[in-house]
Amino acid sequence: MTTQSVKQGQKISLKIKRLGINGEGIGYYKKTIVFIPGALPKEEVSAEITKVSPRFLEGQLLKIIKPAAERVIPPCPVYETCGGCQLQHLAYPSQLEYKRDLLKQALTKFKPQNYEHYQLRKTIGMENPWNYRNKAQFQLRKIDGEIEAGLYQADSHHLVPIVDCLVQQPATTKVMNALVELLNKYQLPIYNERKNSGIFRTLMVRVGVQTGEVQVVFITQSQKFPQKMALISEINQLLPEVVSIMQNVQNKRTSLVMGDQTIHLWGKESIEERINEVTFDLSPRAFFQLNPEQTAVLYNEGLKALALQPNETVVDAYCGVGTIGLSVAKQAKEVRGMDIIPQAIEDAKLNAERLGVTNTHYEVGSAEELLPKWLQNGFKPDALIVDPPRTGLDQKLLKAILKQPPKKMVYISCNVSTLAKDLVDLAKVFQVEYLQSVDMFPQTARCEVVVKLTRK
Repeated sequence: MTTQSVKQGQKISLKIKRLGINGEGIGYYKKTIVFIPGALPKEEVSAEITKVSPRFLEGQLLKIIKPAAERVIPPCPVYETCGGCQLQHLAYPSQLEYKRDLLKQALTKFKPQNYEHYQLRKTIGMENPWNYRNKAQFQLRKIDGEIEAGLYQADSHHLVPIVDCLVQQPATTKVMNALVELLNKYQLPIYNERKNSGIFRTLMVRVGVQTGEVQVVFITQSQKFPQKMALISEINQLLPEVVSIMQNVQNKRTSLVMGDQTIHLWGKESIEERINEVTFDLSPRAFFQLNPEQTAVLYNEGLKALALQPNETVVDAYCGVGTIGLSVAKQAKEVRGMDIIPQAIEDAKLNAERLGVTNTHYEVGSAEELLPKWLQNGFKPDALIVDPPRTGLDQKLLKAILKQPPKKMVYISCNVSTLAKDLVDLAKVFQVEYLQSVDMFPQTARCEVVVKLTRK
């Protein structure tokens, strides 16, 4: 059947077969694929068709005729409207199965060599899958004279005010709510996108979970900051855990939250966080994993897969502030890392110095430029760790790896589709030993995977 015989607004009943990449239910209506957010596998549902495309249909869940045993009541009051989480209606053990299944779906789609025999290990979850995020970035709006902070609803500019986000660390929630109260107390000018007026756009609060240090960043439309001294003094009195107060100026019309200019207002310029005995300095724009507890688990899995010997050299591509490479530096002969963000490389060098590690070398640049250059200059690493962005490995880097594959490689992925696509090439020269999923973002549809590869 073509989708032409189905009309928008039509009501249909169907069985849900599986969950898709964004946690949406997937079923079939007269052999055509239908996506229904909020529906779960094994459920029978009725839905209203909201979109008719040539190859698929989208529907809105109207009624669950037969609910799945795994369905739970989402504990968050704004779960439906906020859109930050996608799986709160699915019991946690089933969320972990779903994340392994997503990987299976991606491998089946791209079919890397011998994929039917890959060992897919059970997803490692959290004991408490709530209150894990170490950073809150909430937009500000003034509604009926009241300043509120929250997140935009999916694909819209409608702000959902949030007072207690169940996946945030309690420390970030407490500080965020106190800041919003202060903004209201001093009636500070909130940025209005339509009128392009006002100053305060976004609040960012980040906590070092192991150290308890909190950093506050006011993201403003201009360098102006009315009532600055009064606000700093109030924060000092009310929130002793805040050790760093910064201002970031973002005056461009863009979806990027932060701009290029950061102003130091009070206290330290960065906060400290510890992972596996390694201490990191986090400046406002430094990328750091959002779930420190599971990051330790993820990196331990990465190190286990790497199984580094004392005389081996390792390259940490996409190294950031050095998080993974520094965890192996003590076992390795030499660690080399690269990143395109100069500030991250500065941080990585400082972090190495602080650890008293002298066998590391960090350089600014992309892995696709630097790895071939190092190989040409005679540096042949025994092992390679890649932790690429969601887009997967750069084609030039992939070529360099295939041309001179190291003895072993660990691929840490945050996107099962680009991972499966990259494995099509990598499986030609590497044996895929196993894939280990790690749940970094409980209640959401996102998943991380550690892949152990050895040269054939």
